[in-house]
Amino acid sequence: MKLVVQRVKNAKVEVEGKTVGKIEKGFLVLIGITHEDNEETADYLAKKLCNLRIFEDENEKMNLNLKQVDGKLLIVSQFTLYGNCKDGNRPSFTEAAPPEKAIKLYDYFCNQCKEKYGIETEKGIFGADMQVTLQNDGPVTIILEK
Repeated sequence: MKLVVQRVKNAKVEVEGKTVGKIEKGFLVLIGITHEDNEETADYLAKKLCNLRIFEDENEKMNLNLKQVDGKLLIVSQFTLYGNCKDGNRPSFTEAAPPEKAIKLYDYFCNQCKEKYGIETEKGIFGADMQVTLQNDGPVTIILEK
């Protein structure tokens, strides 16, 4: 599982011109799922994400997490995070989990963030053609993997 975490002032995801997920301050998270991933992987990364301290405190040090700043999550599935371009210029997506497995782990991961860690969580629509708009804060971008 791979997460690209962007600290944002706001972000939204649209499908067919309609907003399906929108947040103000928080993290826009692009999530890719591979064959080896399971609920244990999702649990580990949900905990890591929800406790990630990349908001500045009163001393301008990255020391605060989502809860401490009343931040939210917008989590968007993105199988292209497992695009492999080592052999040629056209990416191969064989490392990405098949949709039937990936959607279950995607939903599980989002639910863990919301239910277990109490973070308000918005989502994209799995497998849809989505347009993502964001205003980076920093910019700060972190990659989490397991």
